[in-house]
Amino acid sequence: MADNVTSLFRSTAAHSPSMAALARESDGAGPVDFCIPCNPYFPTPAMFEDMATRLREIITYYPSSADTITAELCSLLQLPPQCVAMGNGSTELITWIDHLLVRESLAVPVPTFGRWTDQPMETGKRVDMFPLQESGGFALDLAQYAEFIRARGTKVAVICNPNNPDGGFLHKHAVVQFMDAMADLDLVVIDESFLEFADAEVEPSVVQEAMLRPNVIVLRSLGKNFGLHGIRFGYLVANPALAGRVRSMLPKWNLNSFAEHVVFMLKEHGTEYQQSLHQVRRDRMDMSGQLSSLPGLTVYPSQGNFLFVRLPVGAEGTVVRDRMLTEHRLLVRECGNKIGSSSRFLRLVVRPQVDVRRLVSGLEQVLYGTSRRGAAVPEQATGTGYSSGTAAIDRLFSETNGAGTQGLAAQAIGAGTGAPGLPAAPAAGIGMPLPAVPSPVPVGADAGMPMPAAASSGPQQMPQQAPQPLQPPPLQPPPLQPPPLQPPPMQPPPMQSPPVPQQPVPQQMPQHPLAAPGQVPAPAPVPAPMPAAASYPSPQMPTGPTPPGVPARGGLTAAQVRGTDGLSQAPGASWSGAQSWPEAAGMGQLS
Repeated sequence: MADNVTSLFRSTAAHSPSMAALARESDGAGPVDFCIPCNPYFPTPAMFEDMATRLREIITYYPSSADTITAELCSLLQLPPQCVAMGNGSTELITWIDHLLVRESLAVPVPTFGRWTDQPMETGKRVDMFPLQESGGFALDLAQYAEFIRARGTKVAVICNPNNPDGGFLHKHAVVQFMDAMADLDLVVIDESFLEFADAEVEPSVVQEAMLRPNVIVLRSLGKNFGLHGIRFGYLVANPALAGRVRSMLPKWNLNSFAEHVVFMLKEHGTEYQQSLHQVRRDRMDMSGQLSSLPGLTVYPSQGNFLFVRLPVGAEGTVVRDRMLTEHRLLVRECGNKIGSSSRFLRLVVRPQVDVRRLVSGLEQVLYGTSRRGAAVPEQATGTGYSSGTAAIDRLFSETNGAGTQGLAAQAIGAGTGAPGLPAAPAAGIGMPLPAVPSPVPVGADAGMPMPAAASSGPQQMPQQAPQPLQPPPLQPPPLQPPPLQPPPMQPPPMQSPPVPQQPVPQQMPQHPLAAPGQVPAPAPVPAPMPAAASYPSPQMPTGPTPPGVPARGGLTAAQVRGTDGLSQAPGASWSGAQSWPEAAGMGQLS
């Protein structure tokens, strides 16, 4: 049974298996869910009872039109209906945003929600991925992000606030400033799917500002906030022209009867909803404190209803995930298949304290050996390698359509081999520090993912790379210098790159005001290591967007990337209680 359950993770793409699939593979009851970020306190038991008594009526008849349901939601949130489009989940809206409004390229910080990278890649767009730094707690520096967008010439920019999976938060004034600085882009998307769980600011949403701007869309979730992922509903807010363009493409009955029933019953339950948000915020603080007490476990600050944690050195996330599920019936989100993350990280959903105590107990047993199967963390953890394919993920930034971070692969190789002429990757790198390399074999040589010819010392040597692991032993006596010296023709471009010494500069700019579009210098700090791009032969690195259905650069499609662990290919109006209902931002009170 355990093998059947854990195999479900390897058969999914960028998401965990559904609770229904897990229940079918077990005894019919799903595990305690620390994976799917959902409000555990809403709807109330009384609301569930009401839905149960009306089940036959709900599922028997057609729902009202989407316009009718949208009008009711807008009355509740005090938003103009012409500025709102409701979708069958946020992913439906993301899909239409991509098809209608993304012409050729999209920039997004990573790690983030997978559909913001995978959806445009699947339709042949260039995705410029801006890596969030682990050393900075995965915080997004908007000034650096703006420079990155200018340097890449990206047409669409995305911000998730709070970000998923790390819960990073941006204050409203900074987001508005960024929106104004990017006023010349085709589109700016602010994904506020988890914003109602934030308490760092009283009114953090930018929905009102978005309606006044010609190129801004704010995406909001209902399923996550209302604790009803199974009811697929969400909405976007924009100026009437943008919202109307998306709304015109949606089916007339794209919202189901359950969504209609919930939207129309919400006006009676504003107080309970507000109370549920407050409880989640309290639980988040308590859960963070309990997890932080575990030795070697790092908990990052979060404003979402989840916590991003880094496992102790030596712990492999997939092993921890599988053991937590099979031994303790706890479902956790291992983040090795999120671009920009690795298997060192878990995302844990905020749940009631009784569940958190069970989670902490399970982690103690799995990580520190208080169970019969022993510890997942070795006593001597220095230099422990990971089997999560961090090097492969580094390489992915330059091999896929996210060509805006080509230099990351070169940095990773330089840090792993000590090759002269290549900039050493920072200690925290892109949130995925490389393990210690015991031999002078280049990091990319044993990552288990196909490498383009340019990653080797010459295009003619690619067919002979299979027996190469037998050659490094004679090269080990020298101090790791001979291997990097073999491809001297590849070194001059890195030596000529002036931005390399300037890489530490971005960390001095957290409070730097966003520059106007015409004032941002062309060379961006993040994509500065362009030598890596220069070292790839042009036939291997086409510059235009990938046509639909064609594998991304490096020979991997988005689905294939998501299906590998980096080492081996995985198997295939007015109402009662109006004064208590939060307004559109989810924070303030109606007056």
